[in-house]
Amino acid sequence: MAAAFFNLIADPNRAHAISVGTRPGDRVHPEVIEAMRELDVDLSSATPKGLTVELAAGATHLVTLGCGEQCVYIPGVKMEDWPLEDPKGQSIERVREIRDVVNGLVRKMIEANGWAASSGR
Repeated sequence: MAAAFFNLIADPNRAHAISVGTRPGDRVHPEVIEAMRELDVDLSSATPKGLTVELAAGATHLVTLGCGEQCVYIPGVKMEDWPLEDPKGQSIERVREIRDVVNGLVRKMIEANGWAASSGR
């Protein structure tokens, strides 16, 4: 959700997000797909990817979502943790709440770093 929001809102010439996990599932969970679809964001073809040092090596910022000690440490990369509840298996109402918190956090990050596109959602 965070990477999808980020890439919709941020100026692609200034910043781009990728979504990875420490223990990625084999698919995006249906409740997440449904909650994002409500905001016209289609994640149905998204494929979870694993977090590796190689993937994160080109990053300037790394946002983790409560992975704790499982997170990869990348020297020189600004790290921020958003300790959010995993939406997997949650009710659609709870997933919407998590989605909206993620959206707000992404917007704050983009604004704070000057990455906003002129026509962000």
